[in-house]
Amino acid sequence: MIPFLRKYFGAIYFPVLWTLIVGFLLCLPGSMLPNESGFSIPQFDKFVHASMFGGFVFLWNLYLSRRAMKGISLPTTGGLTAGVTQPADLSVRTMRLLRAFFLVFILANLYGAGMEFVQKYWIPNRDFDEADIIFDMTGAGLAYGLSHLWLIPAGL
Repeated sequence: MIPFLRKYFGAIYFPVLWTLIVGFLLCLPGSMLPNESGFSIPQFDKFVHASMFGGFVFLWNLYLSRRAMKGISLPTTGGLTAGVTQPADLSVRTMRLLRAFFLVFILANLYGAGMEFVQKYWIPNRDFDEADIIFDMTGAGLAYGLSHLWLIPAGL
């Protein structure tokens, strides 16, 4: 399953497109959101937030793991890990991939929190909701954990 995902969804345009779709959906005015009275699931928007940011993290990590498997260099975090010792059983490439995964997780959390402030101050009929931020972080955290389990190639 993961080789299939890596092959067909590991290209750069999938995470970029997903990022743009998430931004578009979060910037829709409140009057454009569906308001179904007959079919309503309580707190369904929280599931949507977790799914959007889980997809964000997983797709970007899928792209990064594909790059790592091809031997293309990954972005580094600069001096953030200076002086930190690495476990002997992890290669330098694996450590770079793990750092890149963590960086994507942090960026997803900042993106989610930032978009809540955008909704509060600049999008009509939308409001700030701390629970949305929590579920953005929850989705991103679940995808970050799944990335660790599924996307670290053996022997990297």
